[in-house]
Amino acid sequence: MAKITVVVPCYNEQQSLQQFYTATQEVFQSLPEHHFTYFFVNDGSSDDSLNILRALAEKDIYVNYISFSRNFGKEAALIAGLDFADGDAVITMDADLQHPPELIPELIKYWQEGYDDVCAKRADRKAEGFIKRHLTNLFYICMDKFSKLKMQRNVGDFRLLDKRCVEALRLLREEQRYTKGLFTWVGYKKKEIPYQVQPRAGGATSWNYISLYNFAMDGLTSFSTVPLKLTTVFGFLVSLVAIIYMLFVVFKALVFGDPVAGYPTLLTVILFLGGVQMLSLGIIGEYLGRVFNESKHRPLYLVSECNGKQVTYNRQAEPLEKLLK
Repeated sequence: MAKITVVVPCYNEQQSLQQFYTATQEVFQSLPEHHFTYFFVNDGSSDDSLNILRALAEKDIYVNYISFSRNFGKEAALIAGLDFADGDAVITMDADLQHPPELIPELIKYWQEGYDDVCAKRADRKAEGFIKRHLTNLFYICMDKFSKLKMQRNVGDFRLLDKRCVEALRLLREEQRYTKGLFTWVGYKKKEIPYQVQPRAGGATSWNYISLYNFAMDGLTSFSTVPLKLTTVFGFLVSLVAIIYMLFVVFKALVFGDPVAGYPTLLTVILFLGGVQMLSLGIIGEYLGRVFNESKHRPLYLVSECNGKQVTYNRQAEPLEKLLK
């Protein structure tokens, strides 16, 4: 009997947690040949999500949870779930039921056929707005052009990972995490399964355009240094154009006696070069800021509570694994 752990990051999911548990239980009961356990990660929710998780853990011995000391973000919640998952395979999915539990048997079927990473792929993005849909496509195009890896398109966190994939992902401890890229980076045998994204069971998404921009920058800077190389190329081209223009101005002044344009030309050149410099510094700053954050070697997350027990970080503290059932 294979043991499968379902990792579920949670942030303000009080309206959907009970529905999620009920829906997944129905699926699990149809698969008696497998043993399922839950591992919920409460990512500093400000609503009643933690109390609901406590109640589920008291009712069902196969429900485990940890609660962060604050909101660390979904990427940190995912790696925390993988850190503590102990199944032969791990399924990662959201609690809002946009990831249909009915797809789980198909994920398991392909895993049993020998695939290490069985991922659900969005069949379309029609439900998203025009701007978001096209910005997403632009991001994937940039990743394909700039990165050496072939990123999976429209594939998210809803997937089944074999234990050896999980062990590989645990080794990757960078703070600026782009988990979708890390799934690709570790490799292994992959299988994509199309699915339709379902409506949210409750609540509203916490993602906005600023969050998506930061997420895209994490992905781009984590897997490519091409933007840095482009600043060098752009700087060389601007310098080349400036030299050619200078020679042209000197030639006109010496041969034809044309007066050199004054203030308007000078102001235009200064503003243009200033813009190029600020753009280049901004790109360099994005990378330098990430190097600065990584150099601190801070933990990716801090756990405040584990299965109803308070967690204290000191040398005599009981290992978190022992607090789990």
